[in-house]
Amino acid sequence: MALSKKPVNGMKDILPDEMQIRDYVQQVIKDTYRSFGFTPIETPCMENIANLSSKQGGENEKLIFKVMKRGEKLKIEEAKTEEDLADFGMRYDLTVPLVRYYANHVNELPAPFKALQMGNVWRADRPQRGRYRQFMQCDIDIIGEPGNLAEIELILATTTTIGRLGFEKFEIRINERRILKAMAAYSGFAEEEFDTVFIILDKMDKIGMDGVAEELLKEGYAKESVEKYLALFDAVAKADDGIRYLAKELSGFLDPEVEQNLLEIITSVEGAKTADFQMVFDPTLVRGMSYYTGTIFEIAMPELGAACGGGGRYDKMVGRFTGNDVPACGFSIGFERIILLLMESGFTIPKQPEKAAYLIEKNYPADQLAEVIAKAQAERAAGKQVLVVRMNKNKKFQKEKLAGEGYTTFEEFYADRKGDNYDSVKNA
Repeated sequence: MALSKKPVNGMKDILPDEMQIRDYVQQVIKDTYRSFGFTPIETPCMENIANLSSKQGGENEKLIFKVMKRGEKLKIEEAKTEEDLADFGMRYDLTVPLVRYYANHVNELPAPFKALQMGNVWRADRPQRGRYRQFMQCDIDIIGEPGNLAEIELILATTTTIGRLGFEKFEIRINERRILKAMAAYSGFAEEEFDTVFIILDKMDKIGMDGVAEELLKEGYAKESVEKYLALFDAVAKADDGIRYLAKELSGFLDPEVEQNLLEIITSVEGAKTADFQMVFDPTLVRGMSYYTGTIFEIAMPELGAACGGGGRYDKMVGRFTGNDVPACGFSIGFERIILLLMESGFTIPKQPEKAAYLIEKNYPADQLAEVIAKAQAERAAGKQVLVVRMNKNKKFQKEKLAGEGYTTFEEFYADRKGDNYDSVKNA
């Protein structure tokens, strides 16, 4: 029986054209984030299953690829639950590993700590356009900064990066978890009902206001609470300034500092931005992770019709590891969706080095081959990309393929030449 040529469902092979764009995008991300003072780190692809299942990852905890115990630790006959079989799991995001990393190395790290982390994560999710079971995440986080300087720096660094990749007219949607809670409390929902209410609210962009109302009523919530809750969103949409409207309407339910905090973030970012985007207050923005405690935000791309990254403040998460809460805030770029948009738009990498191909005839003498290699090395040292390959029988087809890969100069080396032993031909 032949082995399968296809990758595992939900994962993919990456062809050279896409790999070049991925490398370029990663370099732009790294260079931009470094210019904002973020420091690259790396964490393992696997974490202890208890860390991944600590009720901090929301729905993602249902999507963990679990790793079975090994050797004598694996006692299948005695196992009663999954926990008896698995001790590790593949990380489903980079935030939980970062917080563990920080807790483990806090005495060796600066304060505040500005971390840049890029790496693959794994989720047993349903594959769809732009979503895979293995995918790259690019995160920046600031740990130890209690004020909104963290949010301002994270949003500016991320939007600068998106702008440098050529994207325009996108939005940063922003909200506050404390506003979500205040709106629910004001409407008469009990605190223990908030998570369910927010899960339903998060479907607003898919099922609309009527759909949200229907689902809330199906859950058994009082009709007057549902109507009062949804009336708030309708009023915000009509208000000139949604943040100020809610701050006044939710007086007694919402800390006054929330209004000032959000307005400062929006004003500061709008005044300092270098990319073409808008800050938009969106009271329906929930963000699925249960570890968020304050400001939350997302990148909305009109070309994609979906979020292309997001993040927020998670001030209680470090304390789960250390016993002492530390302020923390992060932003993650939707790397795979960015790549999807660039590939579909026919993106070409700017300022690529000149690419030359040396085609060497099969029986070319070894002593002269050394000279060709030396010539290629000199060209590479001068900044040119040089491919040295054997000449195919169908040389025309070979050159056409290489031209399609961006090679513009071809030098052909033949075994029967003496002295001046090559021709150089440039494509138009």
